Amino acid sequence: MIIKQDFPHRTRKIDNIWIPLADGTRLAARIWLPVDAEAQPVPAILEYLPYRKRDGTAIRDQLTHPYFAGHGYACVRVDMRGNGESDGLMEDEYAPQEQADALEVIEWIASQPWCNGQLGMMGISWGGFNSLQVAALRPEPLKAIITLCSTDDRYADDIHYKGGNMLLENLGWAATMLSFSAAVPDPALVGDKWRDMWMSRLDNMPLLAETWLSHQHRDEYWKHGSICETYADINAAVYMISGWGDSYINTIPRMMEHLQCPKKALLGPWMHKYPHFALPDPAIGFLQEALRWWDYWLKGIETGVMDEPTCTFYLQDGVPPAPKYKERPGQWVRTHGWPVPDDESESTTLTMGDHGLLLGTRLSQDQLIASPLTTGALQGEYIPLWFGADFPPDQRRDDALSLTFDSEPYAHGLDILGQPCISLTLASSEACGQLHARLCDVSPSGESALITYGTLNLNLRDDTGTVAPPVPGEPMQVRLAMDLIGYRLPKGHRLRVALSSASFPLVWSPKKRADLTLKAGTPSLELPLSKAPYISMPFEPPESAPPCPVKTLRTGHPKRTISEDVGSGEVSVIIEDDMGDIQFLEHGLQVEQYAKETYTSHPDDATRTRADIEWVYRARREGEKNSFAVTVFSRYHLHCDEHRFYLNAEQHAYEDDKLVSDKSWQREIPRTAV
Repeated sequence: MIIKQDFPHRTRKIDNIWIPLADGTRLAARIWLPVDAEAQPVPAILEYLPYRKRDGTAIRDQLTHPYFAGHGYACVRVDMRGNGESDGLMEDEYAPQEQADALEVIEWIASQPWCNGQLGMMGISWGGFNSLQVAALRPEPLKAIITLCSTDDRYADDIHYKGGNMLLENLGWAATMLSFSAAVPDPALVGDKWRDMWMSRLDNMPLLAETWLSHQHRDEYWKHGSICETYADINAAVYMISGWGDSYINTIPRMMEHLQCPKKALLGPWMHKYPHFALPDPAIGFLQEALRWWDYWLKGIETGVMDEPTCTFYLQDGVPPAPKYKERPGQWVRTHGWPVPDDESESTTLTMGDHGLLLGTRLSQDQLIASPLTTGALQGEYIPLWFGADFPPDQRRDDALSLTFDSEPYAHGLDILGQPCISLTLASSEACGQLHARLCDVSPSGESALITYGTLNLNLRDDTGTVAPPVPGEPMQVRLAMDLIGYRLPKGHRLRVALSSASFPLVWSPKKRADLTLKAGTPSLELPLSKAPYISMPFEPPESAPPCPVKTLRTGHPKRTISEDVGSGEVSVIIEDDMGDIQFLEHGLQVEQYAKETYTSHPDDATRTRADIEWVYRARREGEKNSFAVTVFSRYHLHCDEHRFYLNAEQHAYEDDKLVSDKSWQREIPRTAV
């Protein structure tokens, strides 16, 4: 990355400022802006998050916001109500209060003497979500947004449910927020009231997993904040960005097809990070690309950003499977919108038949899909996030537990771009069940690399808002779209469709082990192909502002381990998200965070599925002024029987070595859809 020192505008930073809301709450903000902005007002860019500007996002903020400020923008990074140094309490993600507060923040920014009344909003993940949600409310100053790794549909494409199955990330992120929400306001900014603010948050800690588990199908709870309910609500220009290594990709074709506002899309090889410092490479000059967008929509400068084809995709080359990648080679293409025009795309349909994955064949006899409930340990992380061993390794062990169909080798390779889709007829052995489909790249040496996948809860097979359990033994027509993908199958490689009836710990096990029967006929794979010409790298090399000065006190060591109890047959996947221990040299705050997630399943007994997640958060400052030391231990546990989930949680908070808060929760939640 190129570190830029000199910018067109000299800048200054307001380290903390209070934004007053109508109910008396104050939200804490950090602002970067040109030094002469009061004399010559500039457009503003808002990023609005719960993740603590003081430490949680400080490192990435420092790379990004001073860069925009140096090019003539006021950048405002706001902590949401109940987070960081902001007053109040947070009850849930994407709550109406969160959006109402954002509207007040936008009006406050637009009224400041350094702002000319033109606003953009930007964010990744949570900030990408609320950029869309706030844009749908149409605040007059908001002219454009950049939304990264986000979704238009909170039920279908967030961290809760996928294809109607409950993601284990549903509990994982609830545990993360239990820890993140227990962070302290910095005494250096809020003074002596930090302890009262902290204790109020601990005393009123929401049990998010209970809320999310209580809505197992798509209901009004999930429709709130899902802009797919009425795409026409958004009239601000939308630039949507994600990466093939992330989970938030399927929203892009839907938004490109249905949004009626000016729009543009970009998909690269990256994990869940901003593209100027994401892995795998190639990272891009995201900040320069964002400036082209902001300059056009907020300053009226003809940058050419809207003259190009509207969609830019990176087609990843097939490479040997690995749990981590420094780089993914590939080719860039551009298409004139989505769906891709006929002259830039085509489709082929292959049948899963007696002799593999071929054109014009048949499956002459029923086939059994009888996967142990431990199938799926090689799936990889749902959201590659913490730079650990997050990507899926060689799939052969899970392939062996699945029903597979292989193509012939492709002599010239294939360029895949779109959402592969399978259509077939199934019967379940129980009044429940799951179907998982993986599309793999099989090399001549036999390695199996995951290209993309899809998952489906057969209780919600036709409509994720309507529970309709399978009738045991009765055939069902099933259509399952896999995740969007851009992929270049190498010459001489085969495609493999692997069908399984479990995928753990991607999703929670069904109520019972439910084996499936693939019925004879013409089960098919629709494969979308790209005819778009390759283009040279369309972006400049990545740049950033000078990094945040930090001292690493302990380096983090994230890891992922799979263990098997040979006696019981239980398989456990253990994920350690270790973020190390760092000190921010500008203000002396020291923060250490560590998490351990353990997910366990049994091959036959679905009632032995369980999850344990532990988080440790420590924050401190040494010295005579504004010194403090706190530690918070948080834990979630989930197990089940056929009819209920049993959710337990606890949180223990210490100031110095004194226990100051000790909470526990026990909940029983009916299994209604999963």
